[in-house]
Order: sequence, then structure tokens, then C-alpha cells
Amino acid sequence: MTETPPTIDLRLFATFASRSPANASRYPIASGMTVAQVIDTLEIPAAEVKLIFINGVRVQPDAQVHGGERVGLFPPVGGG
Repeated sequence: MTETPPTIDLRLFATFASRSPANASRYPIASGMTVAQVIDTLEIPAAEVKLIFINGVRVQPDAQVHGGERVGLFPPVGGG
């Protein structure tokens, strides 16, 4: 019997939105991956990611995900 890999609800904001994969709401991961590794799988340069949230809490790129989390990635955002 094959186990289903864990997934996260991946949210890409602002200029990252166009890079959102079709399966973003159930994005497969390996349990224990860091957010930096997730960013790498998306082929987004790490330097472009300015804010990372897991379940609404700001975290660093070395934060781990195990499945079931909502992960938000934000580029630099300007406003006026």
C-alpha cells in the first residue's frame, strides 16, 4: 500500500502569484522539509522571498513543515 505524501496549503502573494502551482492548495512535501527547501522546489530565488508565514505566524526559512500547514510567501511589497 502506498502512503499519500503530506501536503501544505501554499499561498503565493503579489508578484509570486503567477508562480503558484496548480496543486498549491495540496502541495506535496516531504515531512520535515524546511520552508527554504519548499522555496527551492518552486524555483523562486531565496533572496526574493521577504516574508514567510506558517499558519499566520512569521517564521524564518529554516522553519520546518510536516503537513497540514498553511504557508504564505511574500516578495518585497511597496505601497503608497
